[in-house]
Amino acid sequence: MTIRACSHSTISHALKPQRGAGLALAVSLLCGTALATPAYAQDRTTPAAVEPAAQDGSEIVVTGSLDALPVKDVGSVFGFDKTLVETPRSASTISDEQIERFGITDIYDLVSQSPGTFTNSFFGVGGALDIRGTPGETYFRGVRRLDNAGNYPTPIAAADRIDIVRGPASPIYGPSKTGGYLNFVPKSARVAGGALLSKPTGEVSYTGGSWDRNNLRAEVRGPAKILGADLGYSLYAEIEDSGSYYRNMSTKQTILQGSFDHRLTDTVRIEFGGQYQNFKGQQNGGWNRLTQKLVDNGTYITGTAKPLDTNGDGQISQGEIKAAVPGGLSIFGNSTCPNSTPSPFASGFTNACFTQTYPQLNLVNTGTTTLSRRDVLTGVNDKLTNKQTTLYYDIIFDGPGDLTLKNQLFFDNTQNINNNDYGFSQRVNSYVIEDKIVAAKSIQTNLGKFSGQLSPSIRYVNFNYGDDFDYEYFHRVDLTQSYTPASNRLLANECNCGYTDRVFGHTTDYGIAALVDLDFSFGLDLLLGGRYDKVDATSRYDPTVMDRVPTRVSAKGSDDGWSWTASASYKLPFGIIPYATASQQSTIVVGQGAEVLPEAVASGFMSTSRLYEGGVKGSWLNDTLYAALSVYKQNRTDFNIQSITVNQAVETKGVEAEARWAVDRHLLVTGAYTHTEVVNLTALQAGTLFGFFGIEDLVNVTDPTLYLGGQPIGLIPIPDRNAARRAGIPANLYSATATYGFDNGLSVSGSVVKVDSVFSGQSQAVRLPGYTLVDLSSSYQTGPWLFRVVVKNATNARYFRANFTELFGSTIVLPERPRSFLASAVYKF
Repeated sequence: MTIRACSHSTISHALKPQRGAGLALAVSLLCGTALATPAYAQDRTTPAAVEPAAQDGSEIVVTGSLDALPVKDVGSVFGFDKTLVETPRSASTISDEQIERFGITDIYDLVSQSPGTFTNSFFGVGGALDIRGTPGETYFRGVRRLDNAGNYPTPIAAADRIDIVRGPASPIYGPSKTGGYLNFVPKSARVAGGALLSKPTGEVSYTGGSWDRNNLRAEVRGPAKILGADLGYSLYAEIEDSGSYYRNMSTKQTILQGSFDHRLTDTVRIEFGGQYQNFKGQQNGGWNRLTQKLVDNGTYITGTAKPLDTNGDGQISQGEIKAAVPGGLSIFGNSTCPNSTPSPFASGFTNACFTQTYPQLNLVNTGTTTLSRRDVLTGVNDKLTNKQTTLYYDIIFDGPGDLTLKNQLFFDNTQNINNNDYGFSQRVNSYVIEDKIVAAKSIQTNLGKFSGQLSPSIRYVNFNYGDDFDYEYFHRVDLTQSYTPASNRLLANECNCGYTDRVFGHTTDYGIAALVDLDFSFGLDLLLGGRYDKVDATSRYDPTVMDRVPTRVSAKGSDDGWSWTASASYKLPFGIIPYATASQQSTIVVGQGAEVLPEAVASGFMSTSRLYEGGVKGSWLNDTLYAALSVYKQNRTDFNIQSITVNQAVETKGVEAEARWAVDRHLLVTGAYTHTEVVNLTALQAGTLFGFFGIEDLVNVTDPTLYLGGQPIGLIPIPDRNAARRAGIPANLYSATATYGFDNGLSVSGSVVKVDSVFSGQSQAVRLPGYTLVDLSSSYQTGPWLFRVVVKNATNARYFRANFTELFGSTIVLPERPRSFLASAVYKF
């Protein structure tokens, strides 16, 4: 018999005087004692009734409803052992049981499980969440990874737990963005509560499904002895070789993960391991030639671009483009066009501009047709390859008097090649090494429990980055024909020439942070912390392979910033805990490859944000019902330094509500509501925002085929806050889930997400319809076997996801997939 251990910290929470419960009742309710459960029987819902204690040394089970109830300590928010109920911030956790039961396969599925997490498309790759309407970050066991806007998909199935924290990270975790972060917790060598397993357990699973989905996973966990000391191990492997709904797309990836926990002495243990992910796929720009008719009924404008390939190699080089139109096919404003008033705005373009001045942009053999959602910008030669290597090594010393010393050493490396034949390429070979010491001490008195942490750290990032985007033309390819020599760009990665940026360098962040938690016995809890970071940076271009002449080739410089947080909460009667939080966060602004350009190094590269949040949380019915409500405002207090892809200057206001209820041992229901208003501060201050103009923007051009061989660009007017609202993020979003586990091994589950209509881009020219997305699943467990069927988009809703709204929202959009099926067979031992 193998069952999970209940942590001492969980029991201590159960014994708090305000809970009003005895030890046996608290352990039974919070730990969900179920002593006869075999190792493979973990696909279940609510806690079982109280049963006698184990007599054979087996662990006691810790699980709520799929471990979805926030009754366990979660250190991923502030670093203290607090449950989410006690944590004065808006946050959610998603357990591996929830991931498995609801068939969660990528970050887009997390919106049904957590408020505040609706994510726009970043060229179809589920890399990082958008949290509170802004690009978020990803942490690995509480340490910040390299940014991943769309370099590779986050491997959801490899997680033991996912924590979603809305708002900036704790000072202990280092400088972060204001929106929030996803904390990825890998599969552990320990069970919940910290105890090692008593014997090996594992599982093997195969998942197949629509569009040639093929996925094989295996994992094994267990205890061992090395030189008489306890060692826990967890090994995980995943291999995928899948097709895609979209043409010219596929996924091949290998994920290897290992976690080890070695107790050297009674007071010293080490935790070490890592994860390797080798991903081969493609980015997905979606539909080009975007119009409202295309969204509404699929009406697509056809036509072939005029040939520019003069040397006959089948590709368009930058030299050939400039020979046809000096400066390229991206036409800014219309100052060179006849019979029109010079203007940087789309309204100034006319038919004559393109018939007389830029005839090279005209399409030939034009017409209309109905476009399939399967036909997207991805070409047969497109590729996105990413090798991600993540390693960690922690040494933990448990000293006398609740003193803990921890040294965390962390490494994360991205090796990325991204080629898109419409005209974008990228290469990354960047890594981060971070070492952090956390000294923690707790004191228990009659007044309460008082805890503190002190953490010096050093974080070194080495970046090697290149991109090519100055000749990016979505519309030259007719999606009904795919790429031809008239639309296939010669990319910088293919010739090692013509990069927009080819930059090398490094940053070193010297930080120190302190945090105290004053948990008074009469119900008041104060949490105060601060952090200081000094960052040295060196950056240089390689102008020999660049298309542009940089204003400066290299730079060295330093920048610094202060961060702080202050929170207060109070435990009222009837399980209600109101709270308030204020926070300031300073962070370094980097690009998609962790790069800091020489111009930024010379002028300053730290940015500051503020968060104000208030809310109320509660846990009732013997901790089987949880609810939380938060109201917040967060913004960048300086917005001249930003990365439009991963760290934008925005102000966000919103409301988030969440409830989870284990009705009985069979039924779990959850619900969430999100209201979000995101304003681009840079655009609001300037009154304009640079972007690619779409067909619906050029209202004075009656024939769009006159310019779809190139790309009109310019400044979008932003006259007020409503125009400055970030496109693609719904103002209101509702979600609900339910799962019921029968006593005979059968379970049924479902989730519903209702999304408001949104504009596709900042010009607010094309509106994407609102939709309701329904996912269903059912599983049956018999002995060691588990069989599951998942139906995604069960009602076959036709819906779209906005893509990079600030730049390209009026020109491209991602048509989402129709109904699909997944079937899994799992053997657990």
